[in-house]
Amino acid sequence: MFKHILVPVDGSSTSQLAVEKAVGLAKAFGSRVTAIFVIDPYPFTGVGTDFAYGQAEYLNAATAEANAAIAAAKAMIEKAGVTVDTAVIEAHAAWRGVVQAAESAQADLIVMGSHGRSGLEKLVLGSVTQAVLSHTHLPVLVVRD
Repeated sequence: MFKHILVPVDGSSTSQLAVEKAVGLAKAFGSRVTAIFVIDPYPFTGVGTDFAYGQAEYLNAATAEANAAIAAAKAMIEKAGVTVDTAVIEAHAAWRGVVQAAESAQADLIVMGSHGRSGLEKLVLGSVTQAVLSHTHLPVLVVRD
């Protein structure tokens, strides 16, 4: 039914749950999996010019975090005996990176976690999952923590 599953990861326990669900589906359907981490190279756009963290420092830290999250996801998926590709993607807004990666990889399912934020926290931090749901035509399995 599903030949190619895309699973965005961010290193959180919720994304680990999504990886576990993706692995289960991949084993059931004989699917391959692509795990991605999306880095927004300009997260401070519109905040102003006086921020303590410089662009180069941010990108170095984000890349290190991305590599660690991807390595953990890859190890988990390979341990289960499922074929996996990985990528660290740069995109302005994480949801755009997820949608574009799914389209370019020709995935037929996105499995992703949702932290279940609401109220002010959702307003401030946004909801990548909600934006993906709003902008893709692919089926999306949302895994809640």
